Amino acid sequence: MKEPQAVFSDYLAKSNLKMTPQRRLILDVFLRDDGHLASEDLYNMVKREDKSIGQATVYRTLKLLSESGLAKEVHFGDGVTRYERKYGSKHHDHIICEQCGKTLEVMDEEIEHLQEKLAESHGFVLTGHKMYLYGLCADCRKA
Repeated sequence: MKEPQAVFSDYLAKSNLKMTPQRRLILDVFLRDDGHLASEDLYNMVKREDKSIGQATVYRTLKLLSESGLAKEVHFGDGVTRYERKYGSKHHDHIICEQCGKTLEVMDEEIEHLQEKLAESHGFVLTGHKMYLYGLCADCRKA
């Protein structure tokens, strides 16, 4: 498996774009975080390391990271587009607290198998899926 930096460089080259120092820094900061980052979150993290990088540069680079297959958009129902690592990450689903926004990544082989069986029963072969479960976390239920 290629390093993410090489994947991104190759994608940029194929798109007739250059790997600028700003794009490299944004990529590096993105790869250091394992969470679900909104463009503003990533911008604030990048800004701590290089104050000259603008928010539009971060936003455009996140789109490039997504197009290159390194990142993917996730939507938790609050109107904010977030990004998480895609390249080299295993498939997972999300459980989201509707009150505090706490998000858990979960993987359940039985659910995955049931989804494949359901698709097959309707004549489909799954090429991918997204599952978001919403509810209240234990902390919010106590409050």
